[in-house]
Amino acid sequence: MEPIDSQMYKAITQDPAQTMHLAFRLGERLPGGSIMGLYGVLGSGKTCFVRGLARGLGVPEDVPVVSPTYTLMNEYPGRLRLVHADLYRLSGPYALEEIGFWDLVGPDSVAAVEWADLAGEPGFSPDLLVAISVTGETRRQVSLLPSGQAMRDLVEDILSGGPPRL
Repeated sequence: MEPIDSQMYKAITQDPAQTMHLAFRLGERLPGGSIMGLYGVLGSGKTCFVRGLARGLGVPEDVPVVSPTYTLMNEYPGRLRLVHADLYRLSGPYALEEIGFWDLVGPDSVAAVEWADLAGEPGFSPDLLVAISVTGETRRQVSLLPSGQAMRDLVEDILSGGPPRL
């Protein structure tokens, strides 16, 4: 764990399995109602990250977690429902509203929004921003910017190897 400034943290992952493991640890611990905004170029590992998140949330292994680039939004059952949106093909001030995102998120869900920078929607304020940068063939830098002290504490605990939530 390395704080980039007083609020942002970064982790280096060597391969997709490590990226998924980091997200898995988040999924184990995220509280209901959490919204994550994911940023990164094509192929950086945003969907890989969401796969790990899904497994940490208890989405069964036999349920494929795929990019919603063409479907715009997927929903998966788990300890908390995972709402996975992809705004790559959308933009504008009400893109999330137009695809029904706000109807699906709530205290019984965790939401992950790929290409969150295209949201531009009033009221869209993720609890955790996740920026994934390509630093090698399989190596990634995962930068995490939590909103609020509770999310900051959770990120610090996960990155320092704290215990999983049971």
